[in-house]
Amino acid sequence: MKIKDHFLSCEEFELTETDTKGVFKTFPIPSDISKYYESENYISHHQDTGSSKEKIYKFLQSFNLQYKKTLLLDRLKKGSAVLDYGCGAGEFVKYIENDFDTFGFEPNSAARNAALSKTSNTKIIEDLKSVEDQSLDAITLWHVFEHVENQKEMLDIFHSKLKQKGILIIAVPNHNSYDAKHYKEFWAAYDVPRHIYHFSKNGMENLISNNPNWKLRKIKPLLLDSFYISMLSEKYKKSTLILLKAVVHGTISNIKALFNYEFSSLIYIIEKR
Repeated sequence: MKIKDHFLSCEEFELTETDTKGVFKTFPIPSDISKYYESENYISHHQDTGSSKEKIYKFLQSFNLQYKKTLLLDRLKKGSAVLDYGCGAGEFVKYIENDFDTFGFEPNSAARNAALSKTSNTKIIEDLKSVEDQSLDAITLWHVFEHVENQKEMLDIFHSKLKQKGILIIAVPNHNSYDAKHYKEFWAAYDVPRHIYHFSKNGMENLISNNPNWKLRKIKPLLLDSFYISMLSEKYKKSTLILLKAVVHGTISNIKALFNYEFSSLIYIIEKR
């Protein structure tokens, strides 16, 4: 399938199959991929602008932050060491830093500076070497893993940083969801070339089961993602009544997923062996 970068460059890329069934990779990967993030509208890195799209995003984000925090509190004691890998502008670590010993890794300097300005008890780092081996209770990647090209290498590094029975939490879009199938090449969660890999639920399950270092413990949905992704997808289609259509298709996606668990985005809770 060929997908256009609707967000920024309007360049066209192709999704190619990988050795892992259910996982696709963007081709080609630009050598200067950092320039594809250089936009004030890139939601992970920008500062508050007051736009209507951002207000909707922030409203949905407030519910998601509490949901993500609850996932950690259900599995960890307060004060546990948590690293948010790819913490962006620091919203999640800011939200949980009074409950956990928090670390935020962010390679983008503008985002890292934003995170530093927002947080008070979080250690914002730019090199994982500064984190001791077997020192973390949990590592989270909220819509970050799909951006990582050297995934096998990074999984090994995460394994080395976690304590025995430590938890790795990965949230990624699901290209087998209703909204992905409905919007096809306009589905905003393809987000090429920034999203290097694209996963179905079976694809992530296959990736984890093929790695002896990890055991998949649970899969949870991110229910609100279907609405935000549908809204962006309608925008890319240059639709009218964008919000109405986003609500309709986001709702259909979640209802259908109640029967097949193919939610728009899924959270994989993985334990270190």
